[in-house]
Amino acid sequence: MSDDLSKNEKRFPDAVDAVEKRKLRARERKKDPVWFGLGMFGMVGWAIAIPTVLGIFLGVWIDLRWPGPWSWTLMLLAVGLLLGCLNAGFWVNRERRMIDREREEP
Repeated sequence: MSDDLSKNEKRFPDAVDAVEKRKLRARERKKDPVWFGLGMFGMVGWAIAIPTVLGIFLGVWIDLRWPGPWSWTLMLLAVGLLLGCLNAGFWVNRERRMIDREREEP
């Protein structure tokens, strides 16, 4: 029991030191979290919107050129939306990994 307590007592100063270093690095960077959040929100929105709109335009063009029983506009809208969501997920995961790496740095 006392052995567990001594281990926790040794880990506590290290944890406090890591948190303090992370705060100091954040102050040095002077990154405004509000603007970063708005930028990320805009990036995710555009990453989804652009492929979706391109899919719609391509689908309308195909439907006008070669009419058929299926709506290429709807199919390519869904494909564009799917690709946009995958693209946005890629960028969000990339930012998350970068933030996690910064937290792990000594």
